[in-house]
Amino acid sequence: MSRRQKGFTLLELLVAMMILAVLGTLGFQQIRKHTAAARYLKAKDDMQVISDGLAQYYLKHAKYPDFSNFGAMVDANSPLVKESLIKTNMSADDPFGQPYQGQSNSHTYTLTCQGDPNDAEDHGPFTLTPDQGLSSGAAPSAPAGAASDKGPSAAPAGKGK
Repeated sequence: MSRRQKGFTLLELLVAMMILAVLGTLGFQQIRKHTAAARYLKAKDDMQVISDGLAQYYLKHAKYPDFSNFGAMVDANSPLVKESLIKTNMSADDPFGQPYQGQSNSHTYTLTCQGDPNDAEDHGPFTLTPDQGLSSGAAPSAPAGAASDKGPSAAPAGKGK
């Protein structure tokens, strides 16, 4: 007389739970990776918006505005905001919660984002300047003949790669 079993054994349930746990962990890591990449792209976009605004200001006034820090660039009383060259609600902090860094004088500007503090290898610091556009990491390379800091000559400044 054979008795027919119904249901799963404890071992089968444990194996199924282990498989789900491994898949869940892998999925979570991928979501985190893509979220960090999206934040990094948002930071690059924010910096490009400011760079484009500075380039437009330069084309109108033949000089860059004087700013001692990034917060002054995005402030409601900033000439970039008043002349509608940048959005009015831009944050002085990057998507990772760190403050953007930036300054400008009548001849040049420098905009810097520290990048992802948890993944500096893939999403490290980057800088925007009128002469070299976007550069990543600690060793930026300027294009040939772009050593002047007198501002842009023909093309708008800050067009990144």
